Amino acid sequence: MTDTIPLDSNWIAANPPPVHGNGTTKNSRGRVLAIGGSAMVPGALRLTGEAALRVGAGKLQMATIASVAIGLGLVVPEAGVLALPEDSDGEIAGGAGPLLETSLNGCDTLVIGPGMGSAGAAKALLDIVLNQRCDEVTLVIDALAIGSARDLRDALVAFDGRMVFTPHHGEMAMLTGLDEDAVAKSPEKVARDVAVQYGAVVVLKGSDTVIAAPDGTTLHYGGGGTGLATGGSGDVLAGAIGGLMSRGASPIIAAGWGVWLHGQSGRRVATTKGPIGFLAREVPAEFPRLLPQ
Repeated sequence: MTDTIPLDSNWIAANPPPVHGNGTTKNSRGRVLAIGGSAMVPGALRLTGEAALRVGAGKLQMATIASVAIGLGLVVPEAGVLALPEDSDGEIAGGAGPLLETSLNGCDTLVIGPGMGSAGAAKALLDIVLNQRCDEVTLVIDALAIGSARDLRDALVAFDGRMVFTPHHGEMAMLTGLDEDAVAKSPEKVARDVAVQYGAVVVLKGSDTVIAAPDGTTLHYGGGGTGLATGGSGDVLAGAIGGLMSRGASPIIAAGWGVWLHGQSGRRVATTKGPIGFLAREVPAEFPRLLPQ
C-alpha cells in the first residue's frame, strides 16, 4: 500500500511553489479564468477569483450569468468579467461556447463550477469547454461540475496530468456512484482510485483532507478547524489551487499548497475572529503572509 505523507511544514518546505523574480509581468505570473455562479449564488466567483489573486495569479477573468456580471466586476475591480447567457433557472445557458473561446485561449488555468446550482447546466458547460482547444490550459473542476465529469471521462483524457478535482464527500459520491458512507469509510482508497481513473489530482475535502495523485502520491492534511466548515469555503480553495497552477505549480504542488494555505489561514482568522462564525471571504487575505517571498 502507498504510504500517506503528512501535509505539514516539512512537506511545504520541501515543495515550494514557483517564485517570480525581477522582470515578472502580470501575464507571466499566471492568467486564471473562473466560470460559474448562478442567480442563487451570484457571489461565489468573487470568492474563487479573490483567492486566485491572493495566491499570486497575475490576471483574473470571471465568466458568469449576464445579470450579475457587472456587479461581480464592481466587487472585484482587479478582474475582467464576461457576461454569459442565462436560462430561466438563473444558470449559465447553452450558447456560451463562442463567447468563451477567446478567454479560454488566453488563460493558463481554468476553474469551472463554483456557485452553479444545476448539475445539468454544469455538465453542459464542461462539455462546451472540452470541445474547445485548450492544449496548454490546466483545469480545476469544482462543485457540481465534478459529478458531470463521470459522463465526460473520455473527453477529459485531453487534460490528463493537468487537472485537479476538488470534491467533498457528496460530490465524490456523485462522481463514483458510491454512497457517502463508503467514501467516508475509505477516503484514501477512493481518492487514489479516482486519481488513476481520470489522470487527475484529487482533493477529497472533509474535516481531514486527502490529496491523491495519479502516481499514487497521497497527502493528508489534518484540517484548519471547524470554522472552515462554512458556505463559500470550497470556492476559496478552488481559487487558491487554480491561482497556484496558473503560476506554474504542478497539480500536486498546487493542491498541497492550496489546502495548506486554506487551512492555516483559517486557523489565523480563528485567532482574531473566533473559532466559528468567520466568513469564507476573510480567509484569502491571509494567503500572502504565508507564501514564500
